[in-house]
Amino acid sequence: QVQLVESGGGLVQAGGSLRLSCAASGLTFRNYAMGWFRQGAGKEREFVGLISGWGPTTYFADFVKGRFTISRDRDNAKDTVYLQMNSLEPEDTAVYYCAASPTQTMQAASYHFWGQGTQVTVSS
Repeated sequence: QVQLVESGGGLVQAGGSLRLSCAASGLTFRNYAMGWFRQGAGKEREFVGLISGWGPTTYFADFVKGRFTISRDRDNAKDTVYLQMNSLEPEDTAVYYCAASPTQTMQAASYHFWGQGTQVTVSS
């Protein structure tokens, strides 16, 4: 059974940083690109960024503007992908989801597995 479990969300002031983690189990980690998506209140889910299965190729949405990075590693025997977010803005407030896809794509429909999401709130 595939599980993706996000953590690391919380409340931060504008200009601050957060690192989100997504621990994956039940899948051959390197066979999947790992994507991050977000959904703000009343908004559609949108692509944030992805990292390729073998790394280190990453790709980000335009609104990231160099503020975020994605990496993947093994952490405490769990395959984990990280989203490091710097220079956060109130507009970044959303529930952030990690997801796994067999292809490198921005299309949410192509992601087979999803985490439950973690809330990020940026105060002004």
